[in-house]
Amino acid sequence: MNYPSTLIEEAVNELSRFPGIGKKSALRMVLYLLKQEESLAVKMGEAISKLRKEIQFCKQCNNVSDAQICNICANPKRDAQTICVVEDLRDVMAIENTAQYFGTYHVLGGLINPIQGVGPDQLKIENLFARVKNHEVKEIIMALSATMEGDTTGFYLARKLKDMSVKISTISRGIAIGGELEYADEITLGRSILSRIPYQS
Repeated sequence: MNYPSTLIEEAVNELSRFPGIGKKSALRMVLYLLKQEESLAVKMGEAISKLRKEIQFCKQCNNVSDAQICNICANPKRDAQTICVVEDLRDVMAIENTAQYFGTYHVLGGLINPIQGVGPDQLKIENLFARVKNHEVKEIIMALSATMEGDTTGFYLARKLKDMSVKISTISRGIAIGGELEYADEITLGRSILSRIPYQS
């Protein structure tokens, strides 16, 4: 693609780094920005810069946060004795949107995937075990995608948690096998949380 300006080309190249954004979509964004007030582009740039500089990860559950402890963990109305284990932030947001879950979370930051070289050591697993040991945790809910990687991760966690006197359950399979949690509709996901079943390894 030929560009009339190297500045436009550079902006397109940077925006096309986003997942699902090709060069044509990036060009549309650049042309849109050129039509807007300069203050809009400045505000967008400042928001992205502030995001990267100031975003934190909750010391308790690994969720993204504006402070050392996220709003969910800090909320006294949440059931701290129930922990829902998820892959990443998108799954937290999906479950929160159901308004059916009132416990806390533990964000693993990924799933075990030997083919891609991702083992348990690359995930936020050890502090989950520490939370179970050091707090009165009664239930761990495995809310992982119904994929090979999700099942492998759930199986690994269940084996490690087996001797820790904690109930282990999993969301019911209203979620399609092979489906990603974040794409499930809110009603199906909410019912899966409410009708969770004992985890069987």
